[in-house]
Amino acid sequence: MSHLQVQETYVPPRQKLSEYGFFEGPLAALQPVAGVVPYELNSALFSNYAQKIRFIVIPPGTSAVYQASKPFDMPVGTILIKNFYYPLDFRQPDKGRRLLETRLLIHEEAGWNALPYTWNDEQTEAYYDVAGDTKTIRYTDLKGKTKTTPYLIPNKNQCKGCHTNGKEFLPIGISARHLNKSILWENNPVNQLQLWNKKGWLKDLPATEIPANADWQDNSRTVDERARAYLDINCGHCHSAGGPANTSGLFLDVFNQDPTALGIHKTPVAAGRGSGNLSYAIEPGKPEKSILVYRMNTVDPGIAMPELGREQIHKEGVALISEWIKQMKP
Repeated sequence: MSHLQVQETYVPPRQKLSEYGFFEGPLAALQPVAGVVPYELNSALFSNYAQKIRFIVIPPGTSAVYQASKPFDMPVGTILIKNFYYPLDFRQPDKGRRLLETRLLIHEEAGWNALPYTWNDEQTEAYYDVAGDTKTIRYTDLKGKTKTTPYLIPNKNQCKGCHTNGKEFLPIGISARHLNKSILWENNPVNQLQLWNKKGWLKDLPATEIPANADWQDNSRTVDERARAYLDINCGHCHSAGGPANTSGLFLDVFNQDPTALGIHKTPVAAGRGSGNLSYAIEPGKPEKSILVYRMNTVDPGIAMPELGREQIHKEGVALISEWIKQMKP
């Protein structure tokens, strides 16, 4: 039996993931102990087709504080646990998987701290690894094709590239619009935020008008809703007023309603290879002439956006954003 270690003040990172006591039984089964709660997002960041399993630990007797447009104010001692893996065969996920990395975000007295762990080939343990790594991944995709691709595990410093907002290092997914969705809890459908509120993990949850992003893969939602949700989770944490890419003037977070800041007929601040000799971030009706699509549709490290976790082109994402732009009136 594992014993969960709640970390409220700074202690040196544990060298093995197992030492935290998050899981019981074989570590790779990711079977959480009491107090380690699974959670889901409406739309998730694309990471080279890797799948993710997320958990959160909120110290007993404490609660997150609801905020409508910002990440929730989390109590010291909160731990976010994000596990990245590939199914051996995407058509039959129950045939097994390969875990690659586990990223912890721990809320310490001094702020959030990112701790990266890399899984061994035996799938028995993940080890603290500040340097990152590149793995060669082999899997069968949904069309039955065998894929062999590099997978970059970022180093500790690269975490800041996505998680910095203003001068703060913050989580991304622990926000109302990402968490406001129906999940299965003890085999029953329940709203995730209402569950957190009922369990005492979240306070100040309003009764109405809680933002919710679309699931970008949900074809029952409009193309605009899906595209804005996709751009928000994949690009908006950097391309926003408080993000590292704010000097670009291109704001792709879901709260931005300024068409020019969204990229429509917006010329790039800095020209060069990243623009592809195109004139606008978005040229309505013409995805093939839009810099946004150009930068999504390449793996050239000097051009590709997002900059991290993009050793493959997200074909479905490119198709969605292309359709969104195609439907815009010139």
